[in-house]
Amino acid sequence: MSRVGDTLFFENPVHVQTWAAAVGTKEGQGPLGKCFDHVTRDNRFGKKTWEQAECRMVELACEAALSKADLTLSRIDCALGGDLLNQCISTGFAARGLGLPYLGLYGACSTMAESLILGATMVSGGFAGRTLCMASSHFCSAERQYRYPLEYGGQRPPTAQWTATACGAAVLSSDQGPVRITAATPGRVYDPGITDSTNMGAAMAQSAYETLRTFFRDSGTLPQEYDLIVTGDLAAIGRSIVVELFRQDGVELGDRYQDCGMLLYDEDQDAHAGASGCGCSAAVLCGRLLPDLAEGKLKKVLFCGTGAMMSPTSSNQGESIPGICHLVRLEGCV
Repeated sequence: MSRVGDTLFFENPVHVQTWAAAVGTKEGQGPLGKCFDHVTRDNRFGKKTWEQAECRMVELACEAALSKADLTLSRIDCALGGDLLNQCISTGFAARGLGLPYLGLYGACSTMAESLILGATMVSGGFAGRTLCMASSHFCSAERQYRYPLEYGGQRPPTAQWTATACGAAVLSSDQGPVRITAATPGRVYDPGITDSTNMGAAMAQSAYETLRTFFRDSGTLPQEYDLIVTGDLAAIGRSIVVELFRQDGVELGDRYQDCGMLLYDEDQDAHAGASGCGCSAAVLCGRLLPDLAEGKLKKVLFCGTGAMMSPTSSNQGESIPGICHLVRLEGCV
């Protein structure tokens, strides 16, 4: 592994060996519904609480990913992941059942990309043969923690995003697989001064722009060299800001730039600006992007997880919302 600027390049092969996504009812009704491995008919996933439901969703995604490659838990060296809840309880309690060495992560909605970077670094450096990377979110558990109980029925402004009920899980390995991780740029924290917690896309947009610009500088590549550049989850507001920032640099991203927050739901699903949550980009990655890379529909993809580094306490104290973006370069092996 080598480093140029902020970007890591994995000369030792790191492959995505297998993956899976489990989602809620609303996500299953969206345009990507047929891409997911498990779509629940009950957003409680048969459990008594929303937090237990999210934990079960994590378990389902992990079980599906392992079963696809006939892998047992004994062949996984470390699990890495997180969610939006205090102390990352959904992922942590799922890891309790897995019984694996576990690194709990919090990068807000950038957590899936963060787990891939750390998992790939462990594999490339020879510190693990296989790592299980995951991230999840649940609309009901997140709403209760960050905003109000569902029964409150608060009005949501047009800039608000809908927290996805979703989880994605992927196994990274030094063994041959259908998709490779060839580079990654860990993000820096940027703060454009946004204080509105219902406008997270605007809060995260600068971090996406800065990380992408850093990666293009470090790698010596241009946007047009990639089939797809996808952020998650800026949704409509944040995506438009990133497009404008690059346009001011004289760079047109065009149709190759998309956002997971705009891919998960249809316009008539009342998601306002689009989707958000750790599980959104994780499920889009494991449900749509990785299969397209494995099948040769895509060859080179920049997966850029974006996160709003906030809490109910910081928002109530009038703090602004810093953003972060982690980038992972994925290449199909077809």
